[in-house]
Order: sequence, then structure tokens, then C-alpha cells
Amino acid sequence: MTVTDQDYQLFVFALKNSSKYDFSQYSEKSLKRRILKVLTDHSMTITSLVSRIKSDPEFVETIVKEITVNTTELFRDPQVWQTMRFTVLPRFKNNSVINIWHAGCSTGQEVYSMLILLNELDLLDRAKVYATDINTDVMDTAKQGEYKYRFNLSYLDNFDKVIKENPYNYEEYNDVPYEKYFSLDKANDTIKMLPFLREKPVFKKHDLVTDNNTLYVKFDLILCRNVIIYFNYNLQCRVFDLFHQNLYDSGCLIMGMHETILGPPASKYQKKGHAYFKN
Repeated sequence: MTVTDQDYQLFVFALKNSSKYDFSQYSEKSLKRRILKVLTDHSMTITSLVSRIKSDPEFVETIVKEITVNTTELFRDPQVWQTMRFTVLPRFKNNSVINIWHAGCSTGQEVYSMLILLNELDLLDRAKVYATDINTDVMDTAKQGEYKYRFNLSYLDNFDKVIKENPYNYEEYNDVPYEKYFSLDKANDTIKMLPFLREKPVFKKHDLVTDNNTLYVKFDLILCRNVIIYFNYNLQCRVFDLFHQNLYDSGCLIMGMHETILGPPASKYQKKGHAYFKN
């Protein structure tokens, strides 16, 4: 089975006209793969899928959750987190309040990574951390802060690289116990974040395609990692402008390892390593 250009258009048009969701500016190649998976998983044709979208709002919510990508991990790409630890977050050490937005937070591991790092830098009390996603199911997981242990063994390696080690001084080693931040239950195969971390962030549903800043605060730091790679060029430009408008003058944007800012929005940011600072 393949998803043709016509199938793609039918799907996008039906979704746009039957709901508040607009996927017309997502990467076509990526979205076609997702549509194919939906058709296969539900044993449907494009005709039956479109018909169901038009008649069943609850099914629409299910489909949107299935076609959005939700891959994340604790301290994903440790070198990016080392940049945040040694280059980005120290810039805000004199702030009375540090506003941070995780846009496209998925199941929340990135949010907890930030909270742990803030605590190690004695900045947690001053931080206001907001986390948004289009998918309410993954945000429910984020609020619970509980993950599979064996599936996520790399979390501990990443934790060591970011929290315990200093890439600029190999003689320095901070012996921070995992139990300071999460409980490990090997018998029940769980890693669970401690209550003081789970109680900190504000979670809210948000659609980067159609919504503006519904949090109504400006930010010192915005993280939107491995999200814009699924958007086409025009939508990327719109999102970069949204972030730029809602960053303080000294604010910083962090994206995924393989994402970059192209076109006119690039002139609005100054790239330093893995960080983009507002011009």
C-alpha cells in the first residue's frame, strides 16, 4: 500500500475542515509515512479514514495523537545539555525569575532533564517551567514522570555525562546519586521522578501550527527539539518568528542536534554551538 499525493491531500483537507488541526504545512514525506501507518493499524482505506474523520471528533483526536511523533529521552544528546549547563543557563544566574518553555514536550523526559540541571545549578527555585504538546496522552505520561527502566538504561549514561562529568575538566567528578532525583525499581521495571520535580512544571495543550503564545509570559529559554524537522519551510519560519517574539532580548532557543534555522529567520538569531540567541 502507498499513500498517493491525492490521498495526502484528501486527508489534510478532511482534517482541516472537520477539526481545528491543520497539517498542510507538515513535511509531506513524513506525514505520508504516518498516514500509511494509520491506514495499516486501523485496516482502513483512505476513503473510510476520511469519512470517519468527518463524522467522529473523538476519532480525530486519536488520529492526531497517532500521527504526531513522540520520541524523547532523559538528557538526549548529552553534548547539547552540556552546552546548557556551562554556556546557556549561567547567563541567567542573576535573574530573579527564569522562564523556560518546552515546546513539544512529548512524554516529559526533556522537562525533567531541565529540572534536574536547574537544581544542580541552584536555579530551580527561581525557574518557572512550562511544557506544551499537541498530544494530551503524552502529557499525561509526563505529569506521571514514570518510565520503563530497562528500555531506558541509556538515561543513566546520559545523566552521568551531563550531571556527574565535566567535559572541560576531566578531573572533576560530581558524585550525584540517581536517588536524588528519581527512584529506580528494577523489579517493576520503572524509573519514577521524585515529587519535587513532578510538582514543578505547568503542562498545557498547545498546537505550534495554529496557536500563538497561550502561556502569556515571555521567555529566557525555549526548547523545541526534534519538532520543526517535521514542518515544511514556511511553517518553520512562522514558528521561529513566534519564538523570537516571545523571547527576552537575551533569550535563547535550543533545537535538536540536526535542526537549524534557514532563510530570513536566521538573521534574527546568533548561533553559538548548539544554542541560538535572540538578536
